[in-house]
Amino acid sequence: MRKRIVMAALLACTMLMSACSTGDKNENVPKGGEANGTTKKPITLTLFDKNVGDPFTNPVAKEITERTGVFIEIQQPTGNPDEKLNLMLVSGDLPDIAVIDRREATMNKYIAGKALIPLNDLIEEHAPNIKARYGDVLSKSVYEDGKNYYLNNWYGLDPDPNWAINMRMDILEEFGYGERALAGDSFTQDEFLDLLRKFKAKYPTVDGNPSIPMTVNADHMPTIIGSFKAMYGMKTYYEKDGRLEFIVRDPRYLEMIKFINTLYAEGLLDREWGINKAQNYEQKTVSGRVFATAGGIVNEANTAFRAQHGEDTNQLFYGFKVTAPGVDPEKTTFGPRSSLGWDGIGITVANEHPVETIKFLDFLASEEGQYLLMWGKEGMNWNIENGVHVPTQEALDSIRADWQEFSKTTGARKWTWMVKNGLGEDGTPYDLMFRYNRDNVNQHALKSMEGSTWDTALYDDLGPKGGSPDALSEQKIKDIIDNSFSSMVYANSQGEIDGMYAKMITELEANNAVKIEDIYTANYKVRMDLYNAAEKN
Repeated sequence: MRKRIVMAALLACTMLMSACSTGDKNENVPKGGEANGTTKKPITLTLFDKNVGDPFTNPVAKEITERTGVFIEIQQPTGNPDEKLNLMLVSGDLPDIAVIDRREATMNKYIAGKALIPLNDLIEEHAPNIKARYGDVLSKSVYEDGKNYYLNNWYGLDPDPNWAINMRMDILEEFGYGERALAGDSFTQDEFLDLLRKFKAKYPTVDGNPSIPMTVNADHMPTIIGSFKAMYGMKTYYEKDGRLEFIVRDPRYLEMIKFINTLYAEGLLDREWGINKAQNYEQKTVSGRVFATAGGIVNEANTAFRAQHGEDTNQLFYGFKVTAPGVDPEKTTFGPRSSLGWDGIGITVANEHPVETIKFLDFLASEEGQYLLMWGKEGMNWNIENGVHVPTQEALDSIRADWQEFSKTTGARKWTWMVKNGLGEDGTPYDLMFRYNRDNVNQHALKSMEGSTWDTALYDDLGPKGGSPDALSEQKIKDIIDNSFSSMVYANSQGEIDGMYAKMITELEANNAVKIEDIYTANYKVRMDLYNAAEKN
């Protein structure tokens, strides 16, 4: 026993001296090269990635193996990833590492079935980068026993704009709002209404076809309704006196319905707004007949306008905050984001090298690991200039020409593991492909939509258990709300809306709405207690 301890200590000292002599940028990252004058064979770990099945052989993969001493054998996902994961769980034929959609029931099945190991002690002892960079994300993602069984992917609040009310810049300039629009100022609801009315009056037709002051893509109706709610600062639930209630109980909800009804009644909102499919929506926005829309950036129309009128054209849709009466622009909710991301990366019970694995993941989570994963190798795709990551012109040209081929060839952004949203320490974005060279519309949105991001994570999955009688009641209530929404928007008068709204609330009460809200509130309290307890530990 004593001999093994002495040898282990000697090996540790030798590795430390080697790291110091080579000027390693991250002393916590093991090297897979020489140790005691011999070549150390990399450890092979199997990894099921529900997103990518490429072999681990490109330049980034080779560098990761060199830096960590770990080679990854990617298990190719075939068919439905969740079905494959469930089959592996039942059979016991588990990979060493599993990337699982944390929003699906599969993740909880893996944890409840004890297929994933708790990570708390491993993180505390071997993962300083994870501990420092994840912060309270670890607390927010604990299981009901207070332990962490996975590491969130694409974690942390994404600062990029999400939704907006999009308006044509050329029309804003024509109607006297050019300076404010270029500055990214917000617009009040009354100003927005005035703009829509002016557009309809001045341009009743465009190229012989009726103009459309505002249209939307009905394929993304939750996003569209969410954009209207954002004007009023509404979130997932109506929070009142420590309770979570259905959002329709918020007094501002009725105000929102009446606003949308006004748009529809005056012919300012596309008559087909509720049935527009993506293709119809794109055709309309590209036609020049549309002044405004809601949701994400209008990429298809803007691309077409640039091709037709030049890169510097002002005939583009830009994103803005539109605020309801009495709502502070900083209190709008156009940016719903989850700080917990989409996927979870867990170490399974089949893994015979948990310490080496957590060190491997810790390197990927580090600042250095993130740039390697997302930008590729230094000296190949980028260099450090005055302390800042600067991509080569060749890399930028290759990304612009065919970013998928660039990723396949260089390995940059091929695997998005342990990714943190936002910017690196030098102010450059971790996502080189899509967030380094932003066009003028996206750069503008960073100003115009700033301050409207909010975290949805603590409100996710608070409802009753699937398949239970309460879950059926909840679904019936949601159906009532959806059907009532459509009826109220198409109402013949504002007075008629009041009656429809009162009827909807009565139907909610008859279907145990208070009981479902009790469940939301109780589950939220449990979640917050778990979160606060984890924060104190």
